[in-house]
Amino acid sequence: MTIGKAFKILGPVTILGFFSSVVLSFGGYIVPTPLLILTALSAISFFTLHTIQTGMAPYVLKRIGQSLLVLLVIASLTFFLLRVLPGGPFDAEKALPDHIKANIEAKYNLNAPVYEQYLNYIGGLFKGDLGQSYKYIGRTVTEIISETLPVSFQLGIFALIVAFSVGITLGVLAGAYHNTFLDRAITTFAISGVSLPSFLIAAIFIMIFSFWLNMLPVAQWDGPSYYLMPVLVLGWRPIAVITRLTRASVLDVISSDFIRTAKAKGLNHKTVLFKHVLKNSLIPVLTFAGPLVAATLSGSFIAEHIFNIPGMGKHFIQSVSNRDYPLIMGLTLVFSTLLVFANLLVDLLYSYFDPRIKLG
Repeated sequence: MTIGKAFKILGPVTILGFFSSVVLSFGGYIVPTPLLILTALSAISFFTLHTIQTGMAPYVLKRIGQSLLVLLVIASLTFFLLRVLPGGPFDAEKALPDHIKANIEAKYNLNAPVYEQYLNYIGGLFKGDLGQSYKYIGRTVTEIISETLPVSFQLGIFALIVAFSVGITLGVLAGAYHNTFLDRAITTFAISGVSLPSFLIAAIFIMIFSFWLNMLPVAQWDGPSYYLMPVLVLGWRPIAVITRLTRASVLDVISSDFIRTAKAKGLNHKTVLFKHVLKNSLIPVLTFAGPLVAATLSGSFIAEHIFNIPGMGKHFIQSVSNRDYPLIMGLTLVFSTLLVFANLLVDLLYSYFDPRIKLG
């Protein structure tokens, strides 16, 4: 089988596996491990073949090396900033006796010189050890992240699917029917979505769907009916931003020469709109997608706190309040890793949606 044929097969397999996993997960079912492995391997193979076909392998390897260096710098800066800030993880309103505080600091190696603490921490990172939490006694940071990240990831995936599917559709419709009532209505929604804060959107949803209509439960994360409001609240602002970006891009592309040529050839409006205009309008959306994906997948504190979702958001805020150094650094690294590699993925998608773009 040639690389081209394998590339054409792996794309649909990856998409099918991904959406099958999402549907099962949203339905409250446990996604079979073989399906997850197949989807992951298909996605990795798809992007590997894409990089080979487009001659971007050296660029991707270079970016991966740079990304690892960036993560090391982030880990180092976070470590030293936490040590520079006044106060410590075991400072409280009621001071501990000196001998007890000394014993606790000795247990966590906080009485060692800062450079020694740093070398121990970086050495642990290379071994995959993020350390033990100061607040949750006897629990490692890896355990806490492994428990909470899947929930935040699940919430983020659902919100991203809603954000991109609804946002792109509304943006295309607004751009295609420029200066009509539909365009003005969509634009008004987009502006309000960007302007209104998430906690206000959450309160409005709870009031309408939980108290007035009694349709959806207020909190927890126990099934499809519990997912709807948090997903919509988390996806509300991304929907609005994506809608505005897509609309502006569609208005720019729809007046291009090649679109006029496509219309002159007799292609119907839907074909021109969704085959030619849409694909060439996605570059600004992809630019926004990198940080959006990282922020959404790592969870939103507001949505998780209001709806009492057991994700990473509450741990991130509590870890800062408790000065839980290992947990702060572990969660920061998770967010940074998602951001760095989401941006790398977006760069690869640039060349897929627009072959004129050459990365090097």
